[in-house]
Amino acid sequence: MNRNTRLMDMLVGYAASHQHPFNVGVHLLGIPTIMLGIFIAFSWLEIRIDGFGFNLAHVAALGLFLFYLTLDAVFAFVYLVVGMAVAVLATEIGKAPLPVSGGVAAATFFGGYALQFVGHAVEKSMPVLVRHPVQANLAAPFFTIVEICGLMGLREELFSEVQAQVAERRRLETTG
Repeated sequence: MNRNTRLMDMLVGYAASHQHPFNVGVHLLGIPTIMLGIFIAFSWLEIRIDGFGFNLAHVAALGLFLFYLTLDAVFAFVYLVVGMAVAVLATEIGKAPLPVSGGVAAATFFGGYALQFVGHAVEKSMPVLVRHPVQANLAAPFFTIVEICGLMGLREELFSEVQAQVAERRRLETTG
């Protein structure tokens, strides 16, 4: 299996700085936590059309799904389920009075990012967020889904190829 696709490039780039199990673990917790914080704030902007209500959290979750479809349909549909669940939870939290929902949004947002930086400190790698903040935030939920699928043993051929390319990249970096 020799892939040279945008998906493979993204997965290899991400995996290269997410090899330590602790870093992977805190990302699996921290990224959805960050997403929840963002979606809580997004839930405050509601749109009503013919009695049907939705908010910016729903729109963002759907928008990310459409972007992820351009990368991989299976991962995108798994994300859609998770992303919409986070949007629904965020919407419920967002209904609380602003001091409560705002406090939860801030705590989850900043707490999730703190976890990311701790994970990268343990791994001794630079967070992608520092180099490419927009790309990192758009791709992070997708990578979380990919990691979960990998931990479940799904699509093993894809993950084997990613790890082989990461090993080759590291070999080339050390030989110079």
